Amino acid sequence: MCDMDATADRFTLSIPSHPRYLCVLRGFFASLLTSLGFSSYEEMQVILAVHEACANVIKHCYQGDTGQRIDLTVLLTPDTLAVEIRDYGIKPDLAAMQPRSLQDVRPGGLGTHFMRSIMDSVTYDVSLDTGTLLRMTKRRSRACRHRVSTAWDHCRVPPGHARYEQCPSVPPDPRG
Repeated sequence: MCDMDATADRFTLSIPSHPRYLCVLRGFFASLLTSLGFSSYEEMQVILAVHEACANVIKHCYQGDTGQRIDLTVLLTPDTLAVEIRDYGIKPDLAAMQPRSLQDVRPGGLGTHFMRSIMDSVTYDVSLDTGTLLRMTKRRSRACRHRVSTAWDHCRVPPGHARYEQCPSVPPDPRG
C-alpha cells in the first residue's frame, strides 16, 4: 500500500517482512528519487541505506518471520529527504549495535556502517510500546523547490540535464 499526503509531501508504504519485497522498495525509491532530480549516486546510496535497514528489521527484529509488516514513511522538503522505518518486533540493544571492523572481511555485518556513512543522520526510537522507529535523513546536494504532490512549479534541474525533461513544470518540446 502506498499513500501520499498532498499537503506535506509525505508518502507511506507498507510491505511484508519478506526479503523478496525489498525489490519493491528499491523500485519505489529509484522512481521517486529520479523524479526529484537526485543524482544517480545519491539515488544508489539512499536505496542501499533503506535496503540495509529493512533487511536488518527482517533478520534481527522479526528474526526471519516473513508474516510481519514493515511501515515506511518518506518525508520530503526542498533540502531534505527523511525515511522512517517502523517495525513491531524485538527492540534492538542500541549499545550493542555496532558495525564490525572493516578490516574483518567477510559477508554481512556492515548494514549499520553503510546506513551511517550514507545518511546524514540515523536515529532509533525504542521508547515505543512495541518495536522500533528508525529515522534516517539525507540532505540533498542541490535544493529542489517543487513539491512532489503538485505539478512541480519550480524545478531546479538545469536545462540540458538528462532529468530536465522529466520535471513536470517544463513544457514539452514543440519540435517533438
